[in-house]
Amino acid sequence: MTAAQQTIHVGGEWRAALSGATRQIIDPVDATPFEVVAEGGALDTDDAVAAARAAFDHGAWPRTPVVERAALLRRVAGLLERDRERIGALESRDAGKTLEEGRVDVDCVRDAFRYFADLVENESGGRAVDAGSEEIRSVVVQEPVGVCALITPWNYPLLQASWKIAPALAAGNTFVIKPSEITPLTTVVLIELLLEAGLPLGAANIVTGPGDTVGARLAEHPDVDLISFTGGLVSGTKVARAAADSVKKVALELGGKNPNVVFADACLTSDGFDTAVDQALNAAFIHSGQVCSAGSRLIIEEPLRDRFVAELARRADLIRLGRGTDAGVECGPLVSAAQLARTEAYVASALAEGAVLRAGGGKPDGPGYFFRPTVLDRCHRGMRVVREEVFGPVLTVETFRTEEEAVALANDTEYGLAGAVWTSDGQRARRVAGLLRHGTVWINDFHPYLPQAEWGGFGKSGIGRELGPGGLAEYREAKHIYQNLAPRPVRWFAGTTAKGRA
Repeated sequence: MTAAQQTIHVGGEWRAALSGATRQIIDPVDATPFEVVAEGGALDTDDAVAAARAAFDHGAWPRTPVVERAALLRRVAGLLERDRERIGALESRDAGKTLEEGRVDVDCVRDAFRYFADLVENESGGRAVDAGSEEIRSVVVQEPVGVCALITPWNYPLLQASWKIAPALAAGNTFVIKPSEITPLTTVVLIELLLEAGLPLGAANIVTGPGDTVGARLAEHPDVDLISFTGGLVSGTKVARAAADSVKKVALELGGKNPNVVFADACLTSDGFDTAVDQALNAAFIHSGQVCSAGSRLIIEEPLRDRFVAELARRADLIRLGRGTDAGVECGPLVSAAQLARTEAYVASALAEGAVLRAGGGKPDGPGYFFRPTVLDRCHRGMRVVREEVFGPVLTVETFRTEEEAVALANDTEYGLAGAVWTSDGQRARRVAGLLRHGTVWINDFHPYLPQAEWGGFGKSGIGRELGPGGLAEYREAKHIYQNLAPRPVRWFAGTTAKGRA
């Protein structure tokens, strides 16, 4: 970490907020402060954008050869590998996740940097376009967008930062990043690693501060060419509105309400049953359910429901809560007091609307923002807890009798980020996967993603994609270069000679 309170980086300089304001970072395990960061504002943001603008318009990075850009991304990957334990532990404490989850996050960030390095290095010099004449050379090339504003969420601060920073830099852009004010620490470390790897000063800038000042200013700033936001639907729509006045490019990832559809034939054997239950737990309760792709809606075939839910609830009650770095801990706390209160309110509303509590349902005794993994049975689409994203360890159970009903339930959501289908029937698996209106569909699995494959959703889950070739394309503009090798007069207009004859 840089010195306390100097967590704003602008044009090569670490500094405090111009206002002198600071923010305490709270440990969600015991609700005590453990770090202090700068609380930037609109003026800090303007300085950061100006630095990124100058670095793009006049600096070295956009003009750096692709092979050198790729080499720098690989150096960053190597530094992440070197500092895996330190960064993983910091991510665990800051976000409340287990140490193993923190380590996995660092590994995934490393892989993202390596993937985008390989992707740009192996590209051709452009796409040739056949103009129908040997006298014409026509090519479409990809150029960087310019200054990118990157706004990341609190649940996967380091991972989400890498999904934006790696392609932005691979494409030759400069950027200003605003991490969540709740969990900014590992993003500050990532900027340090970029500088250690040799990124030119001004190409990477960070402003730690709140969304309603720093984020809002980035969204509206006329010198920002693209804004990429990951977070909640309400905030995302505000970003889109603010960006509209300057007609900047917008990429939004706004969460999901993700169905996990289990057919009875997936559980005909004891191994099949055990796997489906285990995966349903993972889908719903990894990182205390604070995952945009969490499988928070279990949609299960009616004859299987009682047996499946009973075992699911039994195992949910056995999940060990605690500090993520302690041995044997399987699940950490929610990230903040506000998130705990939000989760409690959703469970209370579900019970008032007729849901049946099978496991969890409340905060255990003791300090911190813990909430027991919760299973709510007998749910239906009229309940808020089924329609809205809770972002907590809450699993709802709905049932179906036919394949058509299963698909209808799974697609009955404003979101469309991810979903899964469990079945031993290969044709049914492919058929249902094809009908689900979600950006990622797993068959007999839940949660894996690949840096080579695009990530994003349908409907209110957002606009655009991250990862994969599509994720790189978000940070580029296509330019058509048309060269006439044998120019000659067109004679479209008569000209002076014709007028003289008249």
